[in-house]
Amino acid sequence: MRVLSIDPAIRNTGYAVVEGDPARPRVLTYEVIRIPAKLPQSAALAAVRTHISHLIREHEPDEVAVEGIIYVQSHQTAIAMGAARAATLIAAADAGLAVFEYAPRKVKQAVVGKGTADKAQVAFMVRALLGLAETPPADAADAIAIGLAHLQASDPLRAKLLSRRQV
Repeated sequence: MRVLSIDPAIRNTGYAVVEGDPARPRVLTYEVIRIPAKLPQSAALAAVRTHISHLIREHEPDEVAVEGIIYVQSHQTAIAMGAARAATLIAAADAGLAVFEYAPRKVKQAVVGKGTADKAQVAFMVRALLGLAETPPADAADAIAIGLAHLQASDPLRAKLLSRRQV
């Protein structure tokens, strides 16, 4: 199975393409889509959608996995994060792909073993689990972790450990 996994944000969207199964995952590519702060929010959202659409065409994933909504104290931040997530979901829907959502706490539990792990711990474990030569940027590492969690959740033997929700 090939999965495009995404940690959506308006200015720094992490993505990864992972494939395989939980026992032998591989990361094919990962990066952070950086949108300049000078772009208005509407243009930034269009850019996120365009980038994700391009990744879908280039890598032909079977499914898409995204980070679920997280609790934030600022309504403005929540709205912006939701908008970035929507841009991602629209790109996946346009391509006819199934989209699965994972709570950040569950992703951290699946990859680090602790649902309260910080970004540095997630990045370290992603590097260790996949034998990467360097530690990925934090947003890309989060996206890789989402992909690894999706592979685990797709495995019938491990599915009970990690809840997933199709959106």
